Amino acid sequence: MGRIEEMVKELPPELQQEVEDFVQFLIERRARRAGRKLRQDWAGALRDYRDQYTSLELQKKALEWRGD
Repeated sequence: MGRIEEMVKELPPELQQEVEDFVQFLIERRARRAGRKLRQDWAGALRDYRDQYTSLELQKKALEWRGD
């Protein structure tokens, strides 16, 4: 931690404020991610199509949609 503090002290005050703002942004972003719960409300949404497509066909279609 000392190395980072020394580097920040070498910056002019306006850039020190920018570093502080960025660190605060990282802390908030991390907190938002940690608080999210895994949603699985999509489960079973394709039930009506299970007789029309195989899992392999769906996998190929997903790759096509993503552009892979």
